[in-house]
Amino acid sequence: MDKNLILEILQDWNSWKKNMETGKERSAYLTNCLRLLESNIVLALIGIRRAGKSYLMRQVAKSLIDGNTPPENILIVNFEDPRFTEFYSDLLPEIYETYLEFLKPSVKPYILLDEIHNVPGWERWVRTIHELSRAKIIISGSTSKILSSELSSILTGRHLDLYVYPLDFGEFLSFRNIRLNDQLDILAKKVEIKTLFREYMEWGGFPEVILSENKKQLLLTYFDDILTKDIERRYKIKKREILRTLARFYLSNIAKPVTFNSLRKFLNTATITVEKFSSYLEEVNLIFFTRRFSFSVKEQDKSARKVYATDVGLANSVGFRFSENMGRLMENMVAIKLKKRQSLNPNLEVYYWKENNREVDFLIKDGLQVKELIQVCWDINDLEVKKREVKALENALKSLHLSEGLVITGDYEDKEEINGVLIKFIPAWKWLL
Repeated sequence: MDKNLILEILQDWNSWKKNMETGKERSAYLTNCLRLLESNIVLALIGIRRAGKSYLMRQVAKSLIDGNTPPENILIVNFEDPRFTEFYSDLLPEIYETYLEFLKPSVKPYILLDEIHNVPGWERWVRTIHELSRAKIIISGSTSKILSSELSSILTGRHLDLYVYPLDFGEFLSFRNIRLNDQLDILAKKVEIKTLFREYMEWGGFPEVILSENKKQLLLTYFDDILTKDIERRYKIKKREILRTLARFYLSNIAKPVTFNSLRKFLNTATITVEKFSSYLEEVNLIFFTRRFSFSVKEQDKSARKVYATDVGLANSVGFRFSENMGRLMENMVAIKLKKRQSLNPNLEVYYWKENNREVDFLIKDGLQVKELIQVCWDINDLEVKKREVKALENALKSLHLSEGLVITGDYEDKEEINGVLIKFIPAWKWLL
């Protein structure tokens, strides 16, 4: 590739001669990135397309510059730039040599490689630069299994994964200029928080979507980009309509149990195809599954899985909705929060519990111990619904020898002791904060 074109592309994505747009700061992620950069590791930012990985990289660069790192000692390469018309194994060495030749960094530079999985052989180049201690490296990608597994095979013990999710509810409020410093702020702004909670349930947490006037169109574009760029092109999918039908089905049926065998009949295809396409949708972080809890791994594998969207805005925009279902949306939001918690603690496992036709939405296991049971119920004021949901939770608590359970509700808050176990009720908007 021509050096002048490489330099032109790099100039547009770096702060060498101008200030870069860094968007609204996501302080928790930024602090984590800067802390991890102090270690001798390659940092991998992994998450669904458009979750904010690129802006996070720019925020890291800005923080380094604000901390007196010369701008020329930082290189950002965005491999989504359309001027990179071809990806080949020598592309990274060519970019690096061009950078060294024209920018002449004075000390070991920071190299930030965005959507790196587009480049063949990237992991070997990253390993070489890392092992020779020529740069501190951050990479990002939308396909978690590919990025994580390729790094693990090449850089065993020398990399860390940081999962980047769309905005959680606290970040969403911050983007909408609601500052919550303490419990008094939450009480004072309760009405406004609850109003915005409904908006968050509808449109989800993609940063650009929150700030856009054309929210649904943007979400539909994201959906198409995820399938086209991250799955169909990479895996050279021929049965594209089956893939897209499966993706829409999952987004239409969030918080519901599914089996690959039943979907085989629905899609009129082989079970192995359903399983393979489902794994691709999970790899690109469009959806994720929870398994039924059992002390038998075989039993877990045989049981139906519950499916969730990584962002409820995508589920609302792409999925086919017969009517508003606040309960399933709220359950999905709880699932996302638990998934994020799980990404920060490798020992944490999240399941659902089911026994004798009674079900509890979430069982949280930390190491060898079951730590928490969570039931999600939108309308707890319906006495029959409350009785059913609480009875299931009570049975699960006693079965697992736990003394306390949690019910996340639409807006009800209380504590009740029922047959020797304590049940706490908390509104979803408060729990999410």
